Amino acid sequence: MASTEPAVVDDAARGVTAVSIPFDTIREPGTYVCNWNGFLLRVPVGVPGPGQGRALNLVGSEPLLVTKISDDPQLPVVQARALAKALSLKISF
Repeated sequence: MASTEPAVVDDAARGVTAVSIPFDTIREPGTYVCNWNGFLLRVPVGVPGPGQGRALNLVGSEPLLVTKISDDPQLPVVQARALAKALSLKISF
């Protein structure tokens, strides 16, 4: 079983650092990349916080990790692709 500890993805040469976290621990708005399939995930302002219900729940046999690439949930796709590429993340968007 995979670790549920956050994983740091670092590309110091480009000045880009991101942290991979389990999908079900997302508590902040922003733009994320799904590590398992490379899809773009936009989490708008007003995302449920701790103790609140989830609008979406994904269940898998291992933790489903996402990597936050921006605090901006409306980051343009071209910029999101560039950031994901700089972090060597799978891109399927």
